[in-house]
Amino acid sequence: MVSIIIASNILKAQPPKLEKVKMEILIDNQHPNPDIVLEKVKEQAKAILNALECPNGELSIVLLDDNTITKYNQQYLGRKGPTNVIAFPMNEGEFSHINPELLGDVMISLDACKREAQIADLTMERRLDELLIHGILHLFGYDHVNSDDQAQKMEQKSLELLNIIDAL
Repeated sequence: MVSIIIASNILKAQPPKLEKVKMEILIDNQHPNPDIVLEKVKEQAKAILNALECPNGELSIVLLDDNTITKYNQQYLGRKGPTNVIAFPMNEGEFSHINPELLGDVMISLDACKREAQIADLTMERRLDELLIHGILHLFGYDHVNSDDQAQKMEQKSLELLNIIDAL
């Protein structure tokens, strides 16, 4: 008589582990009165990029005052006055092939951040989280200006990413 033994040790499926982001995060704090913990911003940016399954590369975050971001807003976007965040994607356009690992720059006005936080009854840190996510999503091609559908997708992704960095 032949016996057949069936293995009872069934391997359970493990969820795929997300590879830790290897992207370099550079933070340039040019604001004259910074009240921000830069290491926390860097960790949050890494978590956002990890959640977006970003390839290896480099991201630059520049923290500014209203006067400086007003100049960039006028010079590069043709808009007058300060804004809260500007994103400059480096992975699109005719020169994107020069350094494909360079994701781009996110410029945030800490003055606008503080003002908007007070208006919305948020902490400045929470509003900075929102602006950081917003800028990074623009680098990934998300848009809220050209269509309501795209704006809704960007808002949904923003909320997902806020939940991720809240868990840090």
